[in-house]
Amino acid sequence: MRLAASDLACVRGGRRVFRNLSFALGAGTALAVIGPNGAGKSSLLRLVAGLLRPAEGRLTLEGGDPELTIGEQAHYLGHQDALKPSLSVQENLAFWLDFLGAAETKVDAALAAVGLDGLAGLPALYLSAGQRRRLSLARLVAVERPMWLLDEPTSALDAAAQGVLADLMRAHRAGGGLILAATHGPLGLEGAEELRLGSGQ
Repeated sequence: MRLAASDLACVRGGRRVFRNLSFALGAGTALAVIGPNGAGKSSLLRLVAGLLRPAEGRLTLEGGDPELTIGEQAHYLGHQDALKPSLSVQENLAFWLDFLGAAETKVDAALAAVGLDGLAGLPALYLSAGQRRRLSLARLVAVERPMWLLDEPTSALDAAAQGVLADLMRAHRAGGGLILAATHGPLGLEGAEELRLGSGQ
């Protein structure tokens, strides 16, 4: 599998965020997108996820499912943890698995993988910011998709949870998965290439 961007340009709110952006990402590889605030890191991930349309250029995915869009073959983890406060930890993840078309039998294993199995019955309202982030990460474990689009995934995570995330990313890449991650700091992505965006690029 290979994700390729050719001469991408992004315009948001009438402002050109970036242009002439090209890169390629193959199976088992990772690309860390770095740069200052406003440089377009989040916008790039949203373009790949299909949440924004490129103003110019194109994105292609070789070796994927031709019946699905690129976004349908990716997990997009944005800034906001999309959770329903009144639902329990287990119910929130079960909702996402149903929405994504996955078997709910994977709920318990996914919660255990991110260290939340002991909080399965707790309403999400009472989770800390780090626990909410880990619950979002559980979707990556429960539903297999070849691409992970991660926007500041370590946000609110303590050192131990960052280690869990690093292990999850390592396993995903070992299985041939792709990771595109926007970050301001280290992610534990050994051997990852870097794509630096500059404001006004």
